[in-house]
Amino acid sequence: MTGPDAPPTEPDAPPTGGIDSPDAPLAGGMGGPDRLAPRIATVLAALALGAAERGGPVPAGRPGQVAGDVADSFGGQLLAASGVGEFAALSQLTAALARGAADPADPRCAGHLHCPPLAIAVAAEVAAAALNQSLDSWDQAPSGTELEPHVIRALAGLVGYEPAAAGGVMTSGGTESNLMGLLLARDAAVRRAFGADAASAGVAAAQGRLRILCSQVAHFSVQRNAALLGLGEEAVVAVPVDADHRMDLAGAADALATLRQQGDTVAAIVGTAGSTDFGSIDPLAGLAELAGEHGAWLHVDAAYGGGALFSDRLAPLLAGLERADSVALDLHKLGWQPIPAGAFVTRRAEAFEPLARRVAYLNPADDEEAGYPTLLGRSLRTTRRADAFKVAVTLRALGKAGLGALVDACHDLARYAAERIEAHPRLELTANPVLTTVVFRYRPVTNGKQAITDLDQINAALRRRLLAEGTAVVGRTEITDRPGSVGKRDRTGGVRLKVTLLNPYATRADVDALVAAVVAAGEKES
Repeated sequence: MTGPDAPPTEPDAPPTGGIDSPDAPLAGGMGGPDRLAPRIATVLAALALGAAERGGPVPAGRPGQVAGDVADSFGGQLLAASGVGEFAALSQLTAALARGAADPADPRCAGHLHCPPLAIAVAAEVAAAALNQSLDSWDQAPSGTELEPHVIRALAGLVGYEPAAAGGVMTSGGTESNLMGLLLARDAAVRRAFGADAASAGVAAAQGRLRILCSQVAHFSVQRNAALLGLGEEAVVAVPVDADHRMDLAGAADALATLRQQGDTVAAIVGTAGSTDFGSIDPLAGLAELAGEHGAWLHVDAAYGGGALFSDRLAPLLAGLERADSVALDLHKLGWQPIPAGAFVTRRAEAFEPLARRVAYLNPADDEEAGYPTLLGRSLRTTRRADAFKVAVTLRALGKAGLGALVDACHDLARYAAERIEAHPRLELTANPVLTTVVFRYRPVTNGKQAITDLDQINAALRRRLLAEGTAVVGRTEITDRPGSVGKRDRTGGVRLKVTLLNPYATRADVDALVAAVVAAGEKES
């Protein structure tokens, strides 16, 4: 075939001995870059086509229409007797994926902690994928095994730890990092309070007396991870928050005293540095004091707020973080990395001891003695990709100042959005933004008076209308209690809208357009 639809010319096939003239060549080896180039060109063209066909932040239409388009892109049968060829498959499916995507690079896509990745990080991701190193043994990932500890030391220093003493690992995100923090806390508590090794004997020795403290607005993964660790969701004690949605220190102290009187052992206090709804940050220094008094492990979920450490303006909000025993970070939030780019860091590297494993085919002792390092004992996973590479490239390229400028730009947009919302007669600001999230709701006007009925229904419906029209992606949350007054329900409704502004290149005009779209949808639903 010749002409514009012809696939790019293939380089010479590799020497025979396996499959002659392979239809699906490998990405690696000396000829890998040449083989990748035409395929990446096909992907880039299909991405552009799909984005143009979508024409907005999210595909217009109901879920069934998107499902139909996805199925149509491969004729409803992915695994046929014969394939359609690499270039056709890449073009068809990539265009469909882009056509039906929620694009976080569009300023009107602001529903979640879902960042637009930096182009340099995506380019680095291609390199990591092509090389396909697996960090469970040195001989599968020599350079990757050597690089990840450098990234961890850089992040540990950012947190405020002594890099040489700290430990850590790249993770799939905040949920995995929180699981690791609670696992290490559990094992430390069982060893300290009951003289047993939970990693080998389980948690029976604790007789169900282990408890975890967190705030009412902590991430749901705290409860789910407690269940996975055999402690049970009921082991989690939720402490009320104050008017700023931060854990109430007095309430935490009271809860700790009560648990001690009951004979319970507090394995962990979980501080939140950037709640998903409000970006609120718990009083970390105060929690460190309480953890020290009660011998509890302090784990801080900074998956969202950790990015504030790049900013000279916002970093003081996390004062006390350096006193935590472990910290969860997510650079696929305020770090602009492709998913996944989570990290888990500990103040002391020896805290990872419960995860240590000796596996003959991965990390034999004589290999380590001969100088071949292993990261196997740092992760809950075995096969693990080199996610540290894209982070390393980004840190090297932008530095702290460059990333801090991106954080500050998003924070500025959030403050501007809050001002616009507060000034609008049809909108009600729920809380001033701490980081980059703004929570609010639409309030219709009926006969000159603000309506107080059906607010939940209207706000939920206007959000779905924006999705169906392909106009905007706005988040949703629910507030069932007034901060600081547990149990007092807001009688005018709990549904709130949420915009999370993670595009540092969006403008005030983009924010104005997003606010106008919300109001227009609210008027149609009122």
